[in-house]
Amino acid sequence: VLHRQSDKSADRRPLSALSRPAHHRLPTLALALGRRSSKTVAHLALALAALRSGSRKMPSLRKMDASSLFKSEPNPSMFGNPANVKDFRWDQPNWLTSRFHFSFAEWGEGRPSYGTLRVLNDDRVQPSRGFGTHGHGNMEICTYIVEGELTHQDSMGTAEIIGRGGVQFMSAGTGVRHSEQNLSADNPLRFIQMWIMPRTRGIKPTYGSTTTEPEARRNQWAHLVTDNAKGGAPVTIDQDVNIYVSEIDPKTALPFALREGRQLYFVCLEGTVTIGHKDGQAMLDTHEAAEVSGEQNLEVSAQERGAHCLIVEMAA
Repeated sequence: VLHRQSDKSADRRPLSALSRPAHHRLPTLALALGRRSSKTVAHLALALAALRSGSRKMPSLRKMDASSLFKSEPNPSMFGNPANVKDFRWDQPNWLTSRFHFSFAEWGEGRPSYGTLRVLNDDRVQPSRGFGTHGHGNMEICTYIVEGELTHQDSMGTAEIIGRGGVQFMSAGTGVRHSEQNLSADNPLRFIQMWIMPRTRGIKPTYGSTTTEPEARRNQWAHLVTDNAKGGAPVTIDQDVNIYVSEIDPKTALPFALREGRQLYFVCLEGTVTIGHKDGQAMLDTHEAAEVSGEQNLEVSAQERGAHCLIVEMAA
């Protein structure tokens, strides 16, 4: 505990010293008080160590089991679809199976976000079904295609079809309306939709997309999305976020270096993967995820079936 000094000399310290962070000022204060109490100096040293360690996030990994995700199966009429019917091309009773990683729609009890990542939904859509026209605003929305083909149309006049390994984005800004459909008569559609909180609200809506060849994702991290203030990836958005994907061969390991001051959300999209981290290992099956923070070198190892992985990396 720091006590106010009665000595008026304390009031004559430069303003620059007072404006520095507390853990930078503590050594000066300790020296000033050292003449009075060695115990005070010891307490200050402990406080200084605590502040300095608190300013640097300790490396950690927290696994999100499949059971911790919320499985949503909304009524087909909510998105303009006809009633559910039995279909030999579809292995589920409902037209959509959506797994929420964060609080969304009817799941109000979920985790609110991770850093600037507000939503990550894992959606699997029946053939000839989809999400009818609906609106978004003030959100950076990135969608990665895992299986099948996504047909997108929006109020900005965009219309395109994106397949496996492709990513699309919308800076929703002041408002945009769009639809997302699986127009295939035979094949399911699976995609990961991520909502990222923007740096700036009220911007003009924009849309973009990119595709990747399988070899660009095989046993290497394909850098798909980055900050529009930095560049370096085919898709740029209004936030300090990077999105990487990789398809890793069985029994193959891939490194990923997480820098100081950064954190990431890791999702195993397909297969099984082991993440070697500072304190050990974590195994993730399909749909499972992990929150990773603090400076550390990760080793991502695919198991017998190989693995398809996605990383959302951001400021801590």
